[in-house]
Amino acid sequence: MSISSVHIINGPNLNLLGVREPDVYGHTSFEDYFLKLKGDFPNIHLSHAQTNHEGQIIDWLHDLGFESNVGIVLNAGGYTHTSIAIRDAIASIENPVVEVHISAVSEREDFRKVNFLKGVCKHSIEGAGLEGYALAIDWLLNLPD
Repeated sequence: MSISSVHIINGPNLNLLGVREPDVYGHTSFEDYFLKLKGDFPNIHLSHAQTNHEGQIIDWLHDLGFESNVGIVLNAGGYTHTSIAIRDAIASIENPVVEVHISAVSEREDFRKVNFLKGVCKHSIEGAGLEGYALAIDWLLNLPD
């Protein structure tokens, strides 16, 4: 599959990157990091959106899930550990979804070890900080046709 567009979907509380628990999530806002991503990947269309609402994530997955040459990077935040509905939405669409977590969620609190999304995402990256987004985009761009 040839990817020409990557859409990043960020879930709850990720609008607070740069100020929320900087010892876990760092001091950089996602908006600042997104500018770096655009510079690092100038040959593809990049977009991002953030919401604190589960249904909005599902709507975006449905909207993007069947478009031609589209890859999706999803950081579902806390919904990773709770949302069967987001899991079902990912399983229902055609386009590849790469799951990203800034922290190493599997090494944190016990409740974060439950991951309903990993089994339906094409790839999963955790614990690489914000650079996990770049790794996810790179992975999508290197999918075989």
